[in-house]
Amino acid sequence: MRYGYLLLALLISLPTQALTIHRLISDGAVLQRHQAIPITGTTDATTVKVWLNDTLIGEATAANQQWSVSLPAQTAGGPYTLKVEAEETQVIRDLYFGDVYLTSGQSNMELPMARVEEAYPDDVKDADYPLIREFTVPDEYRFDGENLDYSSGQWLSATPAHIAKLSAVAHYFARELHLSEGVPIGIVNASLGGSPIEAWMAKTLLTDYPDDIAAGEYFANPQNIQTTQQTEQAAQQAWYQALHELDKGLKDTPWFTPSLDDKDWQTLTVPGNLPGSESGFAGVWWLRKHVFLAEVPDAPLTLRLGRIVDADEAYVNGQRVGNTTYQYPPRRYTVPVSALRKGDNVIAIRVVSNGGSTGFVPDKMYFLGNDQARISLAGDWQYKVAATTDNTPSTTFIRWKPMGLFNAMIAPATQFPISGVLWYQGESNASRPEDYRDKLTSMMTHWRARWQQPDLPFFIVQLTNFMERHDKPTDSSWARLRDQQYKSTELDNTALIVTIDIGEWNDIHPVNKKAVGQRLALAAQHLVYKHPVTYRGPEVSGITRNGNTLTLTFAHADDGLHANTSLRKSFAIAGQDGRFHWANVQLSGNKITLQHPDVVSPTTVRYAWGDNPAAGLYNRAGLPAPPFERTVSP
Repeated sequence: MRYGYLLLALLISLPTQALTIHRLISDGAVLQRHQAIPITGTTDATTVKVWLNDTLIGEATAANQQWSVSLPAQTAGGPYTLKVEAEETQVIRDLYFGDVYLTSGQSNMELPMARVEEAYPDDVKDADYPLIREFTVPDEYRFDGENLDYSSGQWLSATPAHIAKLSAVAHYFARELHLSEGVPIGIVNASLGGSPIEAWMAKTLLTDYPDDIAAGEYFANPQNIQTTQQTEQAAQQAWYQALHELDKGLKDTPWFTPSLDDKDWQTLTVPGNLPGSESGFAGVWWLRKHVFLAEVPDAPLTLRLGRIVDADEAYVNGQRVGNTTYQYPPRRYTVPVSALRKGDNVIAIRVVSNGGSTGFVPDKMYFLGNDQARISLAGDWQYKVAATTDNTPSTTFIRWKPMGLFNAMIAPATQFPISGVLWYQGESNASRPEDYRDKLTSMMTHWRARWQQPDLPFFIVQLTNFMERHDKPTDSSWARLRDQQYKSTELDNTALIVTIDIGEWNDIHPVNKKAVGQRLALAAQHLVYKHPVTYRGPEVSGITRNGNTLTLTFAHADDGLHANTSLRKSFAIAGQDGRFHWANVQLSGNKITLQHPDVVSPTTVRYAWGDNPAAGLYNRAGLPAPPFERTVSP
């Protein structure tokens, strides 16, 4: 009898596989219309039954705890209820059928509506699109195989409760299509800031890049992940702890103390950099500014500090009001009424630099106030260096290693039909653009095969304009990456979304995501919905040379070309010596003539070629021409 009890206890203790359903099939989901949908999951039960509303749509026998039932194609609409019955019953509610798009890439695709709310407050405040829904894929990686499902995630609607969390590019794209097509739009957002294209590629695509495979496979061993993370985290913690102890501004009388005497501090004009940091500075420096308030406000104020390189902590009258740990996010801190005083108020900023140039980025907003009144914080501040040290220890971003994001963030979605893919990535590959076209076209072809949709539309967002503009023609790795993106559209059913005119020279995350989404939607209206819309800007279709003059003919400019700014520094030409000169430009219909007195026989022409070029060429539909480099046939 004792053995019988032991056997029973053992059986009870064995793990059981409760009924699961793929997380993309969950409350509030939008599923692709006009396509059969696999309803999949795991169970210990033998039989699984699936109902749509009150209709039994299928029954499956589980094999190795896996089960799948095919949901017949449906027209757009809802809401539906999906019931799955096995050893238990689960009910999925508020299910709709419409058009589903995968959005992927790095931070500019990931960037949420909260980050653009300052520019488009009404789009956040008035958002009321319950049939636009996004499933944000959890940021995960895997190197030793592919995941079948996601560990978490839920469908969120574009309504006031959730809109701030949703991808800005994806939302503006979805909003345009929802309004024009009148169907629910689902977004599966699988993107991760800083990720290179190799992280989104399967191992089979990287055979020509053995170093990439080796970099990913090293972390297929969990011990290597653990060791790397523990070692680097310990080094980082030790660095910050030592810096904290060195920081004179945190000693006896902290430098955020309002009564601190800062008369012997030096003066710095904000925005601006810490003097001498151009050659690199690692450590801490502090700034202080006195601001006069005639009265204490009735409501909290906003402390707007533009962007700061690298990290910061902000204090008002000695009260900490916010901090940011890296350089890219905009600084918007809420100052409670309790922190403010009538008369003199002291703002103190503690800035941590990891080893490069450090300071306050120009052409950003610096103020204390609200929508009704603002006190500018641009101008003179007092500053003092509090500590210097060695550069921050390096960090291995394991999540960016080759293959990891495809295995964990893309593969689980490939069994579900979609209408198209929005790809916004390239910044992390801009320093090595030479193989980007090969990798992107390989990735697109592979994704189409995995989705079993050989004509799956791909919409490629080209790198925008960024960094300082050069006065003379220059080469640029960003320009070459854009050219690689352009050439990737050699594959059918692809579209290039040109953004060379809507970036910000001082921000790798430009705010104007609305225009990006709208241009993406135009391309989808053409490729997916077959509407006769203009979705491309003017593109060179032919070049002829007559002596020292080049004549460029443009397609997609039936109503003529348009320049919204001077093109004096937009086109550059070079002869056999390879020296480029800004060309004199004349527009006539869909043609442009170029010449320069010092280029007797031009052989190469460039347009908008640079990090942040002067790009002013459009067609009459208001769409910009993509940057290009072309050689002239003899």
